[in-house]
Amino acid sequence: MFWKKEKKRPDYDKTGKIPVIRASICNGEQVAGFKETGTGKFEEVMLIRNEKDLKEFLETYDVKREEIRREW
Repeated sequence: MFWKKEKKRPDYDKTGKIPVIRASICNGEQVAGFKETGTGKFEEVMLIRNEKDLKEFLETYDVKREEIRREW
């Protein structure tokens, strides 16, 4: 009777984009997203408040922790 909806993974084109976490020096706020290597344009995806949010980002977009770059 009740069906569990399958979570659809959002599209993320790994060619030409790298996973990035931008962190504020002032207040420590962190935002995860993807940066185009050619233009440097940053696409914000989600706010990272704690380790749980980071794990969700990694699982949702199939990204490894080692692939993420940090920008201040």
